[in-house]
Amino acid sequence: MTRILVVDDEPAMREGLHDNLIFEGYQVDTASDGSAALAALKDQHYDLMVLDVMMPEMSGFDVCKQLRSEQNPIPIILLTAKGEEIDRVLGLEFGADDYISKPFSVRELVARIKAILRRTQQGQQTASPQHFEQIGLMQVDFKTYEAKLGSETIKLSHREFEVLHFLWNHRQQIVSRDDLLKNIWGYDEFPTTRTIDNFILRLRQKIENNPNDPKIILTVHGMGYKML
Repeated sequence: MTRILVVDDEPAMREGLHDNLIFEGYQVDTASDGSAALAALKDQHYDLMVLDVMMPEMSGFDVCKQLRSEQNPIPIILLTAKGEEIDRVLGLEFGADDYISKPFSVRELVARIKAILRRTQQGQQTASPQHFEQIGLMQVDFKTYEAKLGSETIKLSHREFEVLHFLWNHRQQIVSRDDLLKNIWGYDEFPTTRTIDNFILRLRQKIENNPNDPKIILTVHGMGYKML
C-alpha cells in the first residue's frame, strides 16, 4: 500500500488530511514539525510527502533543502499558505515536485498526488530490461528512473529526471525555459524561469566534467538551452 507522510504544525489541517487520505486508500503517517518529519523518513519508507511550508523552527523549505542535499528523491508536494509567486518559485528551486496553495480542495490535492505517484510508479517498473543512455559522466535509464556514475548509483529528483529527459529527447535543438516549464510543470501560471536555471545548474554538477564550462548542456543566451 502507498504510504504518505503529512507534515503540518496545525492539528486540524494535519488530522483532516490524514483522515481524507486514509479514505482515499493510502496509508498515512503524520508529523507536526520539520524535525519530526526528518526523523520519520529515517525510520520508514514513504512514497510521497505532503509538506507545509510555514512551520516554526524548521520550515518546509528547510526540510526540502536538507532532503535534496542528502540526495533523497522522495516526491514532495508543498503546502503554501499564500499564493505568492515567490513561495512557488522557492519551493521548486529547493527540489519540490509540486505545490498547492491554501486554501485548497482535497480533490485537487488527491489529483496531484495521483499524478506524481503515477509518474513515480511508471519509472519504477522493472519488467522492461534496463537501457542506460550515456549523458556526459552519467548513465541514465529513463524507464526505471535510475542514474549511475560508474558503479555508483546517483539519486536525482523526479523533476531533475524529467528536465533531463526532455532535453535528451530534444538534443541538438534549442529548448526555451518556457518550453520546459510548460511541458514539465504544466501550470497555467508559470513560476519564473529562474527555476529552470537552478535545475540546469544541478544537472550540470552531475553530468559535466567542469560544470563552470559545460560541454553537454549549453546555454543559448537569450533563447534557452541546447543539449549536445
